Amino acid sequence: MHEQEIQIQAAPPIGPEQAAEAERILHKYKAGKAALDRRLIDNELWFRMAHWKQYKNRMMEGKPQPSSGWLFNSIASKHADAMDNYPEPNVLPRAADDENTARMLSSILPVVLEQADYEQVYSDSWWRKLKQGTGVKGIFWDPTARGGMGEIAIRSMNLLMLYWEPGIMDIQDSPHFFSLSLEDSDQLAARWPQLRGRTGGTIDAARYIHDDSIDTTDKSVVVDWYYKKPGPGGKELVHYCKFCNGIVLYASENDPRLAEKGFYDHGKYPFVFDVLFQEEDSPAGFGYIDIMKDCQNSIDKMNQAMDENVLLASKQRYVLSDSAGVNEEELADFGRDIIHVTGRLNDDTFHQLQTAGLQSSSITYRNSRVDELKEISGNRDISQGGTSGGVTAASAIAALQEAGSKLSRDMLKSAYRAFAKECYLVIDLMRQFYDEERVFRITGEKGQNVFVPFSGAALRAVPAASVGGVELGSREPVFDITISAAKKSTFSRLTQNETAKECYQLGFFNPANADAALAALEMMDFEGIEKVRQRVRQNGTMARQLQMAQQQLARLTQAAGMVRSAGRQKAAGARTVRAAQSPSPTAAAARAMNTNTRR
Repeated sequence: MHEQEIQIQAAPPIGPEQAAEAERILHKYKAGKAALDRRLIDNELWFRMAHWKQYKNRMMEGKPQPSSGWLFNSIASKHADAMDNYPEPNVLPRAADDENTARMLSSILPVVLEQADYEQVYSDSWWRKLKQGTGVKGIFWDPTARGGMGEIAIRSMNLLMLYWEPGIMDIQDSPHFFSLSLEDSDQLAARWPQLRGRTGGTIDAARYIHDDSIDTTDKSVVVDWYYKKPGPGGKELVHYCKFCNGIVLYASENDPRLAEKGFYDHGKYPFVFDVLFQEEDSPAGFGYIDIMKDCQNSIDKMNQAMDENVLLASKQRYVLSDSAGVNEEELADFGRDIIHVTGRLNDDTFHQLQTAGLQSSSITYRNSRVDELKEISGNRDISQGGTSGGVTAASAIAALQEAGSKLSRDMLKSAYRAFAKECYLVIDLMRQFYDEERVFRITGEKGQNVFVPFSGAALRAVPAASVGGVELGSREPVFDITISAAKKSTFSRLTQNETAKECYQLGFFNPANADAALAALEMMDFEGIEKVRQRVRQNGTMARQLQMAQQQLARLTQAAGMVRSAGRQKAAGARTVRAAQSPSPTAAAARAMNTNTRR
């Protein structure tokens, strides 16, 4: 009995029973997300212009199924706007002691993102955001990267394979979070021997509809289970467990190093949701396909009817009675010059069937639906460089394009907010896992390559000052992150260049006009205005320093002139005194003559 109690105490905290309970919760979450999964699968078909597969009307079989690309063009245009404004982080300190660290992070963060292939992740996430309404990125620590040193990994997640508690707005409020993946059964068994003979599919994962036949019989569903529980001191801990078919492959609670501190020190699920149009009581939103597909459906049905009408109107068709005696094969063969007829033909037994052509009202209505789709998606002609209403001036077109891009700017702001959250998670992972010093190649102020060493020690808590021998605790560096566009659009660059030229022409950079230029800049607002203000202040400071130096030089020159003048006057006075004291030659000669006479 005593040995049995010891075995029970030695059992790991996370075992088959806990995995089975987690699987039960997963099925509950799946049931609550079933409607969203169906919408995601349907939207993917609409994006690939394969939505006709969803129609089960037998009358459609054998008929043309046109799919116009208005919906696709709108989404592709918005994706191009997003890539034109690729984000770039700028880290700001909250304390003066952290200014150097913040400056280093501003240069190192883009390098870390580049090494994680973030631009591709950003692009994939934006496609999913526009199609599904939500783009999700996962920010993980990969301990196997860099030969075992480990590195931060960022991935674009498939929303169809993510599950959370129904009815919440923020995934961080969910007690459990699941991320599913389909992996090869043989590779899983080779990596985890305990799975041999126990692979396969016990969890039904939602799948998209593809043209190709995708066989998943050799695949197994692996579940990444994240959950939260209270830790020491009331801190909320996030733990991680990977299991397959009820078999635990890894659990952070079973790891002695992480059992008391959690899998990630930041205590958050490593996922960031970037929502396009927010829905209540759900962390996922809806996208442009959801608001455009009804209009696109109407356009495609009208296109189908119009295409069929054009085909019928351009083809010769006949009404033929059985008693007409016309050879149908010869009549249908347009290469024959002679058609045999038995008996006599008249209008009652044989005549041509005429199909009325397209009405102008039908074409007008169809075009109005196209304009409606452009309007509701904000994909007007002017936003794509087209002209409208007789506008031909380049400046007027640029102004209209800027006014028409407010929807894109709103989308970018939400994406930038999500990007800031991702950067905070990256900094937290650097703080936790960058134990060894790493060297990053960054671009210096003059464009040269600079190699900067960095480790997580610069981000960790440092002891605060002590008073009377009593330590006041520790302080962890905290930063603010602002986001700007690293790859600006052509219009943004043009606008900024024009602003710079206008400031130059107005004399803003003339040192003599520094005060007036600063007063004008206080009432202006454009990107990069702080750098302009700083340069104008520097010019004004240098102008004042130069003026003071010139005044001092003038005073020194005047003083030196006065000294030289006084010296000249003094020298002249000395010569006068000497001249008065020395006898003249005539008097000396007279004295000499008098002396000789006496002799």
